[in-house]
Amino acid sequence: MRGARPSPGWFSFVALAASLSGGPALASGDKALGEYLSSECTACHQTSGRQVGGIPAIVGHPADQFVALMNAYRTRQRDNVVMQTIAARLTEEEILALAAYYESLKPPG
Repeated sequence: MRGARPSPGWFSFVALAASLSGGPALASGDKALGEYLSSECTACHQTSGRQVGGIPAIVGHPADQFVALMNAYRTRQRDNVVMQTIAARLTEEEILALAAYYESLKPPG
């Protein structure tokens, strides 16, 4: 299929894969800022690290996955109006900070 153009779905896949790859930028998340910002998150997500109802636990969540999920909410690739609204208000720096903070917490074992 020489000369065939990639489908729009292909570009979405590449963008998602790139966001999931993480990279060195994740290490620069400011955990102290993340802790400060986390009060809004804990209104719904349990600080115990346990899932309650349909609200997932985020304590101990890997930073690269946290960033990818938040970016998916920002771009409305994930469907949840509350999370889309919250993610849209956050800057990239704030998302990295929250990712670093939640990754640093130990989930219940």
